[in-house]
Amino acid sequence: MTIETNTKVRPLYEIAEDIWATWSNVYFGARPYLEAMESLSAITDSYALDSGKSIVRYFLANAGSWRGADARRIKAELKAMLAA
Repeated sequence: MTIETNTKVRPLYEIAEDIWATWSNVYFGARPYLEAMESLSAITDSYALDSGKSIVRYFLANAGSWRGADARRIKAELKAMLAA
């Protein structure tokens, strides 16, 4: 028996749009990483001298004050991208 799952990975710029839409007062420490994510498609892309993975890690490290259902869902999505 084969179980199919929806494993579509969204582009980082799309995730960044969701974050802007759901986090009303973005923490200043997370803002530069969120802005960088707006120009990335995949976690394997680079932004200046930083890898997409490091951008996502730094964003998550600075997004501790972002709470709620949307925050949990999106943070889990980003962590899954890092783990893949």
